[in-house]
Amino acid sequence: MIRDIKLENVLFLDIETVPLVPEYRMLNDHMKALWDKKVAVPVKNEEGLPEELWERGGLYAEFGRIICISAGIFSSLEQPRRFRIKSFAGDDEAEILDGFSGLLKKFRSGRELILSAHNGKEFDFPFMARRMIVLGLPLPEVLNIAGKKPWEVNFVDTMELWKFGAYRHYISLALMAEILDIPNPKDDIDGSQVGKVYYEDKDIERIARYCEKDVLTVAQILLKLRGENLIPEENVEVIENT
Repeated sequence: MIRDIKLENVLFLDIETVPLVPEYRMLNDHMKALWDKKVAVPVKNEEGLPEELWERGGLYAEFGRIICISAGIFSSLEQPRRFRIKSFAGDDEAEILDGFSGLLKKFRSGRELILSAHNGKEFDFPFMARRMIVLGLPLPEVLNIAGKKPWEVNFVDTMELWKFGAYRHYISLALMAEILDIPNPKDDIDGSQVGKVYYEDKDIERIARYCEKDVLTVAQILLKLRGENLIPEENVEVIENT
């Protein structure tokens, strides 16, 4: 039951990813061959030369990397609720992931940690785990799900909740926010533009703000699905890096 989820135990998150390098031509020959094989079968009916499809590299942990992780928690459950968000962003992926792992270690002592994201089970959670392994970083317990039974995995995926048992049903975060009358998080850029904003505009702060909006939207959606009041904008605090 959605209402059985303990909000004080939930860490809401979103990640932003980009291809490993700005352009296909910058890959070594082995990686080029592997990417060519990867996209030999059209992705989502998109056809094109491997170099033309390289902008999609950020969708795969083997060909992409994380440039931002934003995480949010309820700092107060009393009405009206308060919500805090912190971002780990920059050029050093290992530093980003290490900072996020440190946050997990500091999570409220004695409480069972739950991760929540939109389409997190298919994208955010496995992407982070895979990149940690690639970089030789230890996996946090909550992401180390090998051998665990489904009910032992502490993930709450808002897209999965919206499926209501349907096997194949995709809904974007923006569409779900729109139909639930939640402020649209895609009022500046969207995921398809992150690579350009990072590699060409070099505006990591803009990407972090975008990522933080998604985190807040995931929390708002979960509240809406529970039939509860949304978090007022003035009760959202973004913790700046010091």
